[in-house]
Amino acid sequence: MKKKKKKKWIRPHHLWVRNLLMPFIYCYSLLKYGIKIERFEADNKRPHLILYNHQTAFDQFFVGMVYPGAIYYVASEDLFSNGFISSLIKFLVNPIPIKKSTTDIRAVLNCMQVAKEGGTIAIAPEGNRTFSGETGFIKPGIASLILALKLPVAFLHLEGGYGVHPRWSDVKRKGTMRAYISRVIEPEEFRTMSEADILATVEKELYVDESICKTRFSHKKSAEYLERAIFYCPECGISEFESHGKEITCKHCNLTAIYGDDLKFTSTNDHFPYSNVKEWYKAQSDYVNGLDVDSLINTKICCDSAKLLEVIPYKKKIKMGTVDLSLYGDRITAEGSTTLTFVFDEVSAISVLGRNKLNIYVKDKIYQIKSSKRFNAVKYMNLYYRYANVKNGATASDYLGI
Repeated sequence: MKKKKKKKWIRPHHLWVRNLLMPFIYCYSLLKYGIKIERFEADNKRPHLILYNHQTAFDQFFVGMVYPGAIYYVASEDLFSNGFISSLIKFLVNPIPIKKSTTDIRAVLNCMQVAKEGGTIAIAPEGNRTFSGETGFIKPGIASLILALKLPVAFLHLEGGYGVHPRWSDVKRKGTMRAYISRVIEPEEFRTMSEADILATVEKELYVDESICKTRFSHKKSAEYLERAIFYCPECGISEFESHGKEITCKHCNLTAIYGDDLKFTSTNDHFPYSNVKEWYKAQSDYVNGLDVDSLINTKICCDSAKLLEVIPYKKKIKMGTVDLSLYGDRITAEGSTTLTFVFDEVSAISVLGRNKLNIYVKDKIYQIKSSKRFNAVKYMNLYYRYANVKNGATASDYLGI
């Protein structure tokens, strides 16, 4: 029998689409994000592997403005499970799908196909937008991918994005951003390095800490929805918060902090110890990493009303009704129109998508949780990874899903 010819990933119209849309995207970006783009003059139009730190939902467009030519972005499978919209995106730019928070061999093979066809690939190795303003955890697998693709690696820096539009916020602030290629490393140099050294290089080149940014970012609702990222109170432990305008308040003890245009906190409470979101987020992670999860097996840590969906990857999402979501030390329960128990021993991964959607991966199924605007999905993910770390003997691990 004749072997079926493999479809090409790269199509000529991908470049046409890019060139047609870019002037409009450029104008929008200048207006909404105040971004300064430093264009990269790619020598001889060689394909590259672009690695960038992830700050805003618009980052891929900034990358496209810096780098000339068509780019094939590695994107979460959630983008490909929205029916017609997903089909349109696939036709226009054909991103490379990846299952978030899991090892996805199919994504690696697709990247290798794009590289073989002469395409440029863009990846945010964090796999997540930062919640704290600091570049997050980078999975070691990026080093193996760099060696496999054998492409020049262009490190692209995004700065100011956390100030202009933090992941947990619904509004954009007045401020400025910058996007530029900070360094290019050739494949020949990587071949002389160990995977550990390559990973260390990636971490160093993509590190950005917005807590030391000297630019001001102003908006009357600068703190609103910070509770999507923060669930730890220095007085109460795991708690609930509510934010309005520039203030965020613990609903249990009324501890209040004011988030300024300089990305700093002030508070009338003498017991509030954090000067920025990075410090608070770090203290929250340290608190979770100190929890004895075995002692919380019979304790309902929190409860939220939410909508439950089953994700059929690359096709659609099936609504399963409204549920009461409860978090325990070893499981998440969903009770309502559908009743499910997500036992952590049976869960392969949990990830946060967008501002506060939650994906739970169980065997060959993916479930998605959507709740209110103030829903904190981070705590569910953090508690799962704390449990998994303890179970696997990695009790000192800092990795909590992001």
